[in-house]
Amino acid sequence: MQVFQSSPLRVALRISPINSAVRSAFLWAALPLALGAGAPVFAQTGSADAAAETALPAVKVTASGETDPLPGDFAPTYEGGQVARGAQFGILGNKEMIDVPFSMSSYTSKLMEEQQARTIDDVLDNDPAVRTGFGFGNFSRVYIIRGFQLTGDDISMNGLYGITPRQLVAVEAIERVDVFKGANAFLNGASPTGSAVGGGINLELKRAQDKPLTRVTADTSGSGEFGAHVDVGRRFGSEGQFGIRVNTAYRDGETSIDNEHRRNGVTAVSLDYRGDRLRLYGDFLYQRERINEGRSVVYVAPGSAVPGAPSATHNFAQPWTYSNLEDTLGMVRAEYDFLPAWTAYVAGGAHHSNEHGDYSSPTFDSVNGTTAYRLGVPRKTDALAAEAGVRGHFATGQVTHQVAAGAAITHIEDRSAYDLSATFPTDLYNTTPVPRPPAAFSAGDFADPPVTARTLLKSVAVSDTLGLLNDRVLFTIGARHQQIHQNNYSSATSALTDTYDDSITTPVFGLVVKPWQNVAFYANRTEALAKGDTAPTGAANFGDTLSPYRTKQYEVGVKYDTNRFGASFAAYQIEKPTAYVDSVTKIFGTNGNQRHRGLEAAVYGEPYRGVRLIAGASYINAELLDTDGGATDGNRPIGVPNFLFNLNAEYDVPLLTGLTLTARYIHTGNQYLNAQNTQSIPSWNRFDFGARYSASVLGHYTTFRASVLNVTNKAYWASAIGGYLSQGAPRTLLLSLTTDF
Repeated sequence: MQVFQSSPLRVALRISPINSAVRSAFLWAALPLALGAGAPVFAQTGSADAAAETALPAVKVTASGETDPLPGDFAPTYEGGQVARGAQFGILGNKEMIDVPFSMSSYTSKLMEEQQARTIDDVLDNDPAVRTGFGFGNFSRVYIIRGFQLTGDDISMNGLYGITPRQLVAVEAIERVDVFKGANAFLNGASPTGSAVGGGINLELKRAQDKPLTRVTADTSGSGEFGAHVDVGRRFGSEGQFGIRVNTAYRDGETSIDNEHRRNGVTAVSLDYRGDRLRLYGDFLYQRERINEGRSVVYVAPGSAVPGAPSATHNFAQPWTYSNLEDTLGMVRAEYDFLPAWTAYVAGGAHHSNEHGDYSSPTFDSVNGTTAYRLGVPRKTDALAAEAGVRGHFATGQVTHQVAAGAAITHIEDRSAYDLSATFPTDLYNTTPVPRPPAAFSAGDFADPPVTARTLLKSVAVSDTLGLLNDRVLFTIGARHQQIHQNNYSSATSALTDTYDDSITTPVFGLVVKPWQNVAFYANRTEALAKGDTAPTGAANFGDTLSPYRTKQYEVGVKYDTNRFGASFAAYQIEKPTAYVDSVTKIFGTNGNQRHRGLEAAVYGEPYRGVRLIAGASYINAELLDTDGGATDGNRPIGVPNFLFNLNAEYDVPLLTGLTLTARYIHTGNQYLNAQNTQSIPSWNRFDFGARYSASVLGHYTTFRASVLNVTNKAYWASAIGGYLSQGAPRTLLLSLTTDF
C-alpha cells in the first residue's frame, strides 16, 4: 500500500480570520445535531492549527493522535481515533479526504472496539448515508448507499473484488471500513454483480503496529452469547522491518431473538516487510459461521396489506432452518519505489467459500393466508483477483501531475444446487413449528454442485491529477476501459443458458479547490457499470443482450478538515438506467431511468475536547422516470427512504477520568414495497446507550464496556429493499472487558 504523504509542493497557510469564520460556521451548523444528545459543541481556538508559510517536505505519516501509533499504510485519524482523515481510493491509492473530489467515510478498528461491533453492519450504523437489510432468503447483508442496493458480493477487501466473504463479515481482523459514496467504476472497476451504483465498501485488514500489542477481549450478551478475541502484533528486525499481526476470535450462544443461535469463529494472520524501497504484504483469513433458526426476511404478496412488525424478539423462523458459512482467503501485495516519486505495485488474492443451508422466508398474504416453503442450497465459490499498476508525480513548470495507471482482473466461479419443497401454511405472529418438508423439486448434485456461473472482469485505467497554484486547485481526469464476460449454466443440466461479453469505457472528471488550508470545494462526474440484461421469453427480441448499464453521477460539495474534527456537505444526482419489455412494441430495452437527487451533511471527530461526534443527515429525492406507459412515473423506488438521520455522541466525564458515556440515535424515513407506492412501511427510530471505563488494573490497561442497543425494544421493519421486509433487532445488552498485556 502507498503510504500517506504530504505533497512537497503544498503550501501551508496561516489560519486567517476567514478560515476561523468558516470553522465556526461548521461548528454552529453541527450544533443542532449535538443538541439531540445533549452534548454542546463549541469552536476551538485556532492557534494550534497555525502552520508555517513554507513548503512542506515529503513526510511519511506513521501515527495519529492515538495512544498506539498506526502503521504507515493507514491515514491519520481525527481526534478520538474513530474516523480516519484519509482512505484507499482505488487506482488513485491512499489519499487524504480533503485532496480528492469524492465522498468517503473511513471507520477505524478503534471505533469497532469501543462500540463492540461484531459485523460491518454494526459499523455502518454510524453512517447517515447507509442503511442495511437482509438479502433474499439467506443471511447475506445488503447495504443501501444513497438509496441504491450494494450486495455483499460487491464489497472489496484490500482493494480487490471477489475476495471478501459474501454473506457476513466479522470485524475482529478489520482495521478500516471505507465507505465510498457515489458511482465508482473508474476507481475500482466494475463490481462483480454490478450493484456498486450508489457507493462501495472496501475493507482493510489489520497490520502490525510499531508498538508491540497483546490484547485480549472477553464479551457476553444479555441473551447468553459468550466470546473471546485475542489480538497480537509484533515487529522484528533491526529497524522493525518485519511485522506480524494475528487475530483470532470465537463467539457462541443464543441471540436476543428467540431461539436464534449463532456460532462464529475467525482467524487472520497478516505479515509484512517494510524496507527503504520495497514493501511486501501477505494476508490469510479463515472465517466460519453457523446460524440456527435465524430470522430472515418477509415477502409481502402483491395486493396484500402490509403486516405490522411482530414483537421485537419474536422469531417466525422454523426450527430446522440453518446456514453454514465457511470462507478461506489469502492475499499478497508488493510495492517498489523505483524512483523517488514513483511506485510500482502488484497484488493478488484467492478466495474459496463453502455455504450450505435450509432456508425459509414467509410470504405474507392478508387475503389468502401466509405461506412458506423450504429451500435447500449448497453453494461453493472460487475467486481469483489481481491488480498491477504504477503511481507517481512530477511537475511541468508550475503544474504538478499525480499520475496513475493500472490493470485489474477478477475471475469468479459459482457452483450450486438446490431442492425446493411445496408451500406450507405459517404465521408471522403465532408461528407453529412444522416438520422439515421434503423436496418437491431438485436440481444439481448436492455432493458436487455443478457450475452455475463464471464471471470474468478485466480493465485498464489511467488518470492524471493536475495541481495548480501550489496544489490549491486539483483537477483529476481519467478513464477505465472495462470488459465484462459472464456465462450462466443450468443447475439441472449444466447446459449454457446465456452468455454475456461486452466492453465499455468509463471516464471520470473531478475538481478540488482549496481557498484555505482546511477547506475544500469539490465536484465530480463519475459512472457506475453493470452488465446488461438479456431479453426474456415473450419479448419480441427474446435472447438479445443489452449493452452494459452506465449509471451517471454528478456531485458537488465542500469539506472541512482539521486534526480534531471534520465536516462535509454534498449534493448529488445519480441516474441509473432500467430495462423492461415495452407493452406496445414488446421490445425489451433500456427504456427507463431511476433518478436520485440528494443532500448529505456530516460532522465527525472531537470538535470540543471530551465530546466526540459522528453525526449527519441525508435527504434523497428518488423518482422512477420513463416507466412503461408512464404508469409509475414520479413514484419513489422500492426500499428508498427519503430522509436519514444519525447522531452518535460520546462524552468523557471530567469528574471521573476514564469514564465515557455514549448515545446514538438513528432515524429512517418511510419506504415503499412496490413501484405503485401502494404498500409502505413507516419511518422508524432507534436509541442506543452505553458507557465504558478505562483504567490500569494490576498494571495492565483495561477497558470495561456496556451497551444497550434498541433501548426501547421497539418492533419495526428496518428495510424494504427489493420488496422484502427486514425486521430490526430487539433490545440487546452487550458487555465486554479488554486488557492489554
